[in-house]
Amino acid sequence: MTTARTQRIAFGCIWAAAVLTLAVLALVVGLIMIRGLPSISWGFLSGSPENLGRDGGIFPTIVGTIVLGAVSLLIATPLGVGAAIYLTEYTHESLLTRAIRFGTESLAGVPSIIFGLFGFIFFVTYLQMGWSILAGGLTLALMVLPTIIRTTEEAIRTVPQSYRNVSYSLGATRWQMVTTAVLPSALPGIVTGVILAFGRAVSETAAVIFTAGTALNLPKSAFSPVRTMAVHFYILAVEGISLEKAYATGAVLIVTVLLINIIASSLITRLVRRQVRR
Repeated sequence: MTTARTQRIAFGCIWAAAVLTLAVLALVVGLIMIRGLPSISWGFLSGSPENLGRDGGIFPTIVGTIVLGAVSLLIATPLGVGAAIYLTEYTHESLLTRAIRFGTESLAGVPSIIFGLFGFIFFVTYLQMGWSILAGGLTLALMVLPTIIRTTEEAIRTVPQSYRNVSYSLGATRWQMVTTAVLPSALPGIVTGVILAFGRAVSETAAVIFTAGTALNLPKSAFSPVRTMAVHFYILAVEGISLEKAYATGAVLIVTVLLINIIASSLITRLVRRQVRR
C-alpha cells in the first residue's frame, strides 16, 4: 500500500469520525429541541414551578443554574489558573509536579456521584452548611478544577518562549513576565477551559442533588437550597411528572449554554484582535 493511499484512507477515517460526532450531536440536540421548543413561552421562562413542576415555569431553576455555576467558577478559576501557573512557570519537572498532575488526572476521573457523597458528608453535614448554594458551589468547584488546571496549563505552554525572554531582557520579574506576557497570550485558551468547566457544572445532577438540594423557591442567600435546570429536567423525566416540561427545560438549558459559549467566543475574538493590533 502506497503512502498516498494510506494518507487518503487515514484522512477519510478522520472525516468519518468527525461527521459521526457531529451527527450524534445533531441527533441529541435536535431531539431535545423538537420536543422542547413548542412548550417554551414567556410564562414558562418567567414563572415559578407549580404542582411539583407539572405546571408553571422554571424561572427559579434558571436563576439557580446561573448562580450555582458562577459560584463554582469563582472558586475554581483562581485555584486552577494559579495551580497551572505554578506548574508551568515556577517549577521544573520533579516528583512534586508529577504527583500534582497525577492527582489532577485522578480527580478528573472520579465519578460525579462520589463528589456528591463527599460534598454531602463534608460540606452539608460536617461543616453544617446544609443543602445550599455554597455547599453545591464548593462541590462543583472540586469537580471542574482538573479541567481548568489542564486547559490552562496547555494554554500557557503554547506561549512562545521568546515572549518570556523578551520580558526578562527588559528587566521584568518572573511575576511581571507572567502577568504581562504569558497570561494575556494564553487568555483565549484559559477562557475556553473556563467555558468547558461551566458547561459541566450547569449540567451536573448527582452532585447537585446531594449538596444544593432540590428546592423550587428562589434562593435568598448563599445558604439557601436551590434547584438547577439539569436537576429539574432529571426529576421531571425520571419520576414521570411531565415529559413535556422536561424536554422544554432541557431545551432552555441547551440554549443557555450555547449563548454563554457564543458570548465567550466573541469576547475571545475581540481580545485576540486587540493583542494583534498591539
